[in-house]
Amino acid sequence: MSPRPEPSATRRSVLASGAGVAVAGAAAGLTYAGRPSSAAAHQSSSGTDATGGTGRAADEPVPFRGEHQAGIVTPAQDRMHFVALDVVTTDPAELSLLLKEWTRAAERMTYGAEATPGGVVGGGPHRPPTDTGEALDLPPSNLTITIGYGPSLFDGRFGLAGRRPEALRELPGFTGDDLDPARTGGDLCIQACADDPQVAVHAVRNLIRIGFGVISVRWSQLGFGRTSSTSTSQATPRNLFGFKDGTANIKAEDGAALAEHVWVDPADVPGDAAWMAGGSYLVARRIRMHVEVWDRTPLQEQEDIFGRDKAVGASLHLPADRRDENAPLDFAAKGVDGQPRIPLTSHVRLAHESQLDGIRILRRGYNFTDGSDGSGHLDAGLFFLAFVRDAHRQFVPMQQALAKSDKLNEYIEHTGSALFAVPPGLGDGEDWGVQLFGA
Repeated sequence: MSPRPEPSATRRSVLASGAGVAVAGAAAGLTYAGRPSSAAAHQSSSGTDATGGTGRAADEPVPFRGEHQAGIVTPAQDRMHFVALDVVTTDPAELSLLLKEWTRAAERMTYGAEATPGGVVGGGPHRPPTDTGEALDLPPSNLTITIGYGPSLFDGRFGLAGRRPEALRELPGFTGDDLDPARTGGDLCIQACADDPQVAVHAVRNLIRIGFGVISVRWSQLGFGRTSSTSTSQATPRNLFGFKDGTANIKAEDGAALAEHVWVDPADVPGDAAWMAGGSYLVARRIRMHVEVWDRTPLQEQEDIFGRDKAVGASLHLPADRRDENAPLDFAAKGVDGQPRIPLTSHVRLAHESQLDGIRILRRGYNFTDGSDGSGHLDAGLFFLAFVRDAHRQFVPMQQALAKSDKLNEYIEHTGSALFAVPPGLGDGEDWGVQLFGA
């Protein structure tokens, strides 16, 4: 990690001057500056419907405030920009003030407004604009902005050590990991999802701009084509290997499953960590897919590796004329050779709740393509995102089972990893700074 420079006096003055700017929220009639647009112009590339499968028009904002942060059980949008950040100040007051500024700007942007009032041109010709402008005139496009805190934020620099939830500790190493330190960890994270990539990029870019002198970018990831459905209103999408992904994912409509597997219970976070009650933990894993090797693999082998058929995503134990993606998996079914019809090393068997003492996770990942690797191969894969109640009790045992036996490991490698505590949603008048620091 690079040294953490002291913020400049200019930055301190900018933060201080911004602290007094009142920004009205949706409840006070905040409106977006978007232009009308046809639904077809914002159709999801995954082919679900004209709202990207979200069931919400492009010009209808996703509420920013609520019991939980948006961007978790919100019907998954089609595009994502994720960034992990390091905090370079050592002043707790500056960090708290930045989080307050971020709250204001994030709420405005989710409603289609500029990050600051009049931010694009309202400051006049002799000052840098306080909004970069690339989303001006665009509708909200279902933008959600979700924030999280890494274990390193609670290392003592900001007086937060006593407020760290017990479950917020670094993930262990897994067999086969090839993690790049430049794509791993972070003090903070921002996840911006939208059905227009320019809207998502604009949100992250402007929050980073606001944080100049307080934070720096550690790593980031753009994603296209969601690889999970988080609502029953959405069809199951496909990953870059061509298979349906996340058929049995937890859905927003299943409140009991969310309470058991996704939301942090007050009993999980006693004492000074109680601020995390109602939040969740975000696991991020950058998974490189060796698509060129996969593309030369016979269909039957591909299906045996996943444990589902490629055409409709059904269990392999079903006959071809009765294949249904949502039919229960029968792990006891045998083939004509007497071997399990769903192989013991298949991905779906190893990751299924019945094989993991009931463990489930809420997946919310995206496909990515980051150019080539310099050797004539695509640098492409899955940016895996999962929300869980406790990563060490859910994701860790699941990934340990997969790392040990999953036949899919021959075609993938994990190159980045991070864990973040995602706090609960904000009520009226609340901000992220007071929520984290408690004052």
